[in-house]
Amino acid sequence: MNYNKIIKWVLAILFVVGVVFSVYGFIVGWPATVNDATLPVELALGCAYAFLLIAILAVVLGVVVIGGINNPKSLVKLLIGLVVIAAIIGVAYILAPGTPAVGYLGEPVSDMTLKLTDTMLNLTYLLCGGAILSLIVGAIVSATRK
Repeated sequence: MNYNKIIKWVLAILFVVGVVFSVYGFIVGWPATVNDATLPVELALGCAYAFLLIAILAVVLGVVVIGGINNPKSLVKLLIGLVVIAAIIGVAYILAPGTPAVGYLGEPVSDMTLKLTDTMLNLTYLLCGGAILSLIVGAIVSATRK
């Protein structure tokens, strides 16, 4: 199968979706009243959701379907990778304290929102540390192989 054609068509679809949302945004124009102030944000979010949906469908088609047809053993590796990712997210969730922000005077925030926010912060710290560690280890391994 020619992957270049698939990539070309996916990019063309993304381009068309972007043009449609852009033209629609210019036709509708900027809001005239305060009640319509969220319209540009809603249009941008709608476009982002459409791009995300197309990208997810392309990944599912490319990785799972085509990869599974070409090499069925790759599906086992994909499943192992998903289990590892779920385990990392689970550890970050368990380690998240979910405590309220110090000095916050706004509207009260639910405990679940606090827990998920702390989980995202833990994931960010963990993945940044992993990236730095992989850069260091990669530099050491490449220096010792030469």
